[in-house]
Amino acid sequence: MTRAAGRFVRVLCVIAAFGVAPACHASASLRNETQLQFALRSSPPCCVIDGRAEAQRKAHALPDALVYRKDLKINPVATVVVVADSDAQALAIAEALASAHPGKTVLAVEGGVAAWEAVVRALAADPPGGRALDFVIPSNTCEHGAPLQQLRTSPK
Repeated sequence: MTRAAGRFVRVLCVIAAFGVAPACHASASLRNETQLQFALRSSPPCCVIDGRAEAQRKAHALPDALVYRKDLKINPVATVVVVADSDAQALAIAEALASAHPGKTVLAVEGGVAAWEAVVRALAADPPGGRALDFVIPSNTCEHGAPLQQLRTSPK
C-alpha cells in the first residue's frame, strides 16, 4: 500500500471512530422563490409533496402534488419539493424525506403555496426574447467549397 493510500485509510478510520460521516448526500434546505427557480430551471422536480392541513388543501389544491403522511413511500429520481403551511413545517417534512432518501435533493418552499405557484409560473414563462417555434437553416450553410465569409482579426 502506498503512503498516500495508507494516510487516506487512517483518516477514514479516524472519521469513523468519531462517528462523523463524510458529506456524501444532499440534505434538505429551505429555498425562496429565486433560489427555487434557479435550482429547478435545469431539472424539474420529480414530485411535489403537499404538507399542508386538509382544510388548506381543499381550499386551494395543488395539481399533481402528493399529500404528505408519515408512511409516504416515494422513489425520488430528481429533486423533491415540499410545500407546507409554514416554513418550519416544510423544512421538517423535507428533512424527514431527505433522511429516508440519502443522496437525494429535497427542497422546502419558503413562503408556502403562493411562493410555489409563483415559481411554477416563472418556470413556465417564456425566456427573454421568447421561444423559437421554427428554425430554418439558411441556404448555403452546409455546402462544401470556399466559405461565404471569413473571419479576420484586425492587426494590432
